[in-house]
Amino acid sequence: MHTNPENNRFAPGTFAPAPRRAPRHKMMAAQGRMETILFLRHGEQQLLSVVIPLAMLLIVGRIPLLGEDTGVDEIFPMMLAIATTSSGFTGQAIALAFDRRYGALKRTGASGVPAETIIAGKVIAVAVMAVLQTFLLGGAALALGWRVDLTGIALGAITLLAGVAAFSALGLLMGGTLGAEVVLALANLIWVVLIGLVGWVVYSQGLTDAGWYTAIPSVALAAGLTLSFEGIVPWTEILVLLGWSVAAVAAATRWFRFSS
Repeated sequence: MHTNPENNRFAPGTFAPAPRRAPRHKMMAAQGRMETILFLRHGEQQLLSVVIPLAMLLIVGRIPLLGEDTGVDEIFPMMLAIATTSSGFTGQAIALAFDRRYGALKRTGASGVPAETIIAGKVIAVAVMAVLQTFLLGGAALALGWRVDLTGIALGAITLLAGVAAFSALGLLMGGTLGAEVVLALANLIWVVLIGLVGWVVYSQGLTDAGWYTAIPSVALAAGLTLSFEGIVPWTEILVLLGWSVAAVAAATRWFRFSS
């Protein structure tokens, strides 16, 4: 006796629960929340991303270590750029590399979470850190006498967003392609070089006249923030940051690996 397959089907909702994949936006929000909590719990990353930039801002804002003519108007964008470099690039690369080494990233992917959701979660964590850094450093800068209008705030937010994208992409590229020990050493070395170059530009010629140094992402971000807070649209600096973002994303798409 043959039965009609249609008679064997049950109406949706007959059985409960009905397990299914969560909507993409909910997965991204949950992944972003988890990555942010992990980021905030990591003491070394908070040292690089918040404590050191804040301490440097307070010290250099009071003591003219970068020259008598260097005021908080240049020091604050520099420290904000350093903080973004720390969280977006250095902290991101190291955390990702060790997630790959210990298999955490692979197990997350095996649980059914799409790769783009995992990456989006890490970018969300960096964006949350950027907001936290901006409030902390901005509050300290205001206490030191820094002032900005609404136009400067809007332009600064756009420039900072381009910087977050660039350094997040670079961090994902390094952390997703190299071994954990190599990333640990290389990411910290590059961080020192990047902030050293920003300090040299501030000391030698000023961020508003950085010249070819603008091609360096940390200098581009610091210079772009300086111009933005003055009410000037930093087209060149934003294009440089976007260029680094596109190049890093293209390379990460080609070589990114979920396991060491």
